[in-house]
Amino acid sequence: MPILRLENVTKHYDKHTAVDHVSFDIPKGVVFGMLGPNGAGKTSLIRIITSITRADEGKVWMDGEPLNSRHPEQIGYMPEERGLYKKMKVGDHLTYLARLKGLSAADTHKELRYWFERFEIKDWWGKKVDELSKGMQQKVQFIATVLHKPKLLILDEPFSGLDPINTNLIKDEIRELNHRGTSIIFSTHRMEQVEEMCEHIVLINKGKNVLEGKVKDVRQQFKDNLFKIEYTGALPPDLDTVDTASNAFDITSKSGHQLTVKVSEGSDSNEILRHLIRQGVHIQSFNEILPTINEIFIKRVGESN
Repeated sequence: MPILRLENVTKHYDKHTAVDHVSFDIPKGVVFGMLGPNGAGKTSLIRIITSITRADEGKVWMDGEPLNSRHPEQIGYMPEERGLYKKMKVGDHLTYLARLKGLSAADTHKELRYWFERFEIKDWWGKKVDELSKGMQQKVQFIATVLHKPKLLILDEPFSGLDPINTNLIKDEIRELNHRGTSIIFSTHRMEQVEEMCEHIVLINKGKNVLEGKVKDVRQQFKDNLFKIEYTGALPPDLDTVDTASNAFDITSKSGHQLTVKVSEGSDSNEILRHLIRQGVHIQSFNEILPTINEIFIKRVGESN
C-alpha cells in the first residue's frame, strides 16, 4: 500500500488549470522527488496533499484512507518560503508549533531537548528568530517540520541558504528519518540532489504528469547506448574501420586516452569490448554513459512543451 496515492487530481484557479488530471503513487518508506519547472503545478499539488486547499476533481488517499482532517497531523511540510515569526523566541516558537501539531507538553519538551542537543543549539532557546542567520533559521524550520514525527515529510528546497556543512547535516538527518521509516517528498530544482537523495521521481509540467518511475529505471529508459572507454598505449589505426565492428559501433569522440563509442541497436556491448581487446587495445575501464536526471528533465520538458 502506498503512503500517498493521487488519482486524476485537478485544480483550477479562475481560467487557469494548475493541476491537470495528475495520477501517481508514492511508495512507503522512500525519498520521492517531485520535479518540474517554475509554474508547473508542484506547489498546487503540495497544497492539496497538505489539505491547505482541496482538489476540484480526483481523489487523494493517505496510507490507504481518503485524505481527511486528521491527516495534516501526520504530515510535516517545510515550504520554500519559510514561515517563522521573526519576533518570537526560538524555544517559545517551537513549543507553540509542536502543540499545534498535537504534542503534549511532556512530549514537546522531550522532542525539543533531543533536537536542540542533536543540532548543538541549546543556547538558541532564548534568541529571537530575527537574530538568527538564514541558515540558522533553516535549522529551526527543519526542527519544526519533523519534531512531531510525521509519517510523510514534504521538503521544498530544504537546502536553500545553507552552507555545505549544514547542507550535509540536514541531508544526514533526512536519510536517518527515512531509515526509520518516514516517507519523504523532496521538491527541488537541483537535479544532482535528486540523483543523490531520491529513489523515485515524478516530473510535472504545465500541470500534467509527464514522467515517473524509479530513478535508475528512468535513466535506463533515456539512455543513448553510449560507452566511455579509457585505455593505455596507442590505438590501432584502423580501429573504427575493421569489418567485424563497422556496423556494431561508432566512435563519437576521442580525447587523450579516452574514447566515447555509440553501440548500434541490437549489438552486444560485451562483444564490442572483446573486439577492442582482440585489436590490441589495453582497456583500463569500460563504462556505460547514462543520462543525468538534469538532461532527462530538459529533454522531457522540452518534448512536452
